[in-house]
Amino acid sequence: MANSLQDQLLKAGVINKQKASKVNAEKRKKAKQSRQTKTSDIDENKLAVQQTHAAKAEKDRHLNQQRQQQLEQKAINAQIRQLIISNRQPQADSETAYNFSDNNIVKKIYISETLRAQISNGQLAIVKLDERYEVVHAIVARKISERSKDHVIVLNDSTKAGDVVENDAYADYQIPDDLMW
Repeated sequence: MANSLQDQLLKAGVINKQKASKVNAEKRKKAKQSRQTKTSDIDENKLAVQQTHAAKAEKDRHLNQQRQQQLEQKAINAQIRQLIISNRQPQADSETAYNFSDNNIVKKIYISETLRAQISNGQLAIVKLDERYEVVHAIVARKISERSKDHVIVLNDSTKAGDVVENDAYADYQIPDDLMW
């Protein structure tokens, strides 16, 4: 009673043994293929999920890197701001104008003659704080320049006029460093 249809057909003589084995082989092939396609579908799904996670992780890493750079830039700007505020020279109300260029635009600040001479000699420098210009020591300006070159506007070389360079073709001519323009 528990005989399969195939066994019953074999007993009845409707089919022969070769045909039955051929049908069984085809069934096994189809079953095997269906198992393989199911696993490949599952593998494709796993692969898609892994790719999605990898893309999300890369995006998150990139965003974290940008945030870190922004935080570092904020810290640098805070350091520069603190250096300028704590080391700026007091500017008395003076009528002597000092002209300099900032991004190809001629700017002017009013400072005393001693500050003007010190800027020309390279002892002091002009730096930019927000939209204002401040005068600080050259050492502080170099520290600021290490952090950001955009903030240092005027920083003259500290070579004095008394220093003579060998083989200087213009050594006989005195170059005034207090020209007004």
